[in-house]
Amino acid sequence: MDLSLFDYPLPEDRIAQEPLVDRAGSRMLVLHRKEQRWEDRLFRDFPQFLQPGDCLVLNDSRVFPSRLLGKRGTSDVEVFLLRPVTRTGETWEALVRPGRKMAVGERIQFGDVTAEIVDRGPFGERTVRFTLDRDMYEWLNESGHVPLPPYIKRADRQEDRQRYQTVFARETGSVAAPTAGLHFTPEILAQCRADVAYVTLHVGLGTFQPVRGETLHSERFFISDDSVAKIRTASRVVCVGTTAVRSVESFYLGRNGETDLFIQPGFHFQRVDAMLTNFHLPQSSLLMLVCAFAGREFVLEAYRHAVAAQYRFFSYGDCMLLL
Repeated sequence: MDLSLFDYPLPEDRIAQEPLVDRAGSRMLVLHRKEQRWEDRLFRDFPQFLQPGDCLVLNDSRVFPSRLLGKRGTSDVEVFLLRPVTRTGETWEALVRPGRKMAVGERIQFGDVTAEIVDRGPFGERTVRFTLDRDMYEWLNESGHVPLPPYIKRADRQEDRQRYQTVFARETGSVAAPTAGLHFTPEILAQCRADVAYVTLHVGLGTFQPVRGETLHSERFFISDDSVAKIRTASRVVCVGTTAVRSVESFYLGRNGETDLFIQPGFHFQRVDAMLTNFHLPQSSLLMLVCAFAGREFVLEAYRHAVAAQYRFFSYGDCMLLL
């Protein structure tokens, strides 16, 4: 796959550094695939595009404070937790910086909590085992930081704990927000004329890692029988976010529990009819998924329009609706 085919120029000042005060105040670029046209709208208009019989699919995964700042001797160390390895929660797959110096056996101190590097993975990730005498998530809520993406050039703040979280989040496990869902408010959801089905895909390394080969790092997901029934009987399935798309398409390909599905141009969509999504990084697997759904040239042309029209990009940015 030639990644340069999924590149586009993006001025740095188009990358949103702050969320809007009003979640639903984002702009929304609506792409009509059949007519090969787009229109500039506001996210508040989103319910107008839904019809009775539609199924709106939301990812209810909840972000946890997965970024930890510790010490190796006198040196600063950052540990970015990805997913638990053990049910009891003391051992994690993680990314560690500076990675080169963190060999197996090295210890990191987080106040009175110690972590040891016990293994390393093929893409530089580490397995880290914590020693603590309390619930891991309780400690993380006190000591961890909101895992804002690296293109947000500021430290996380207390308000990010609420704002970098969808209003319908309930199942803890993600290290990045399913950002298309950040635009929703309870009022907007109440206006949607559609059945709502929830899926849970815990966002991990697979969503934001650089493209390597034909598969992604595996991520955990689950769809309940009730949600499956709604999706199967809907006249149209409208997914909110690429994580919801990957969950639905993975299920229809016979998977449930884990997925490393890499959707790229040439993929045949089984059930997804429309999607809401944010704007994605150049050469990313997420942009490739959107191009697979709506056509590479059409999507990149729309991206160029969004740049020229000064849309806000990435996690805290504006959105696009593909019909």
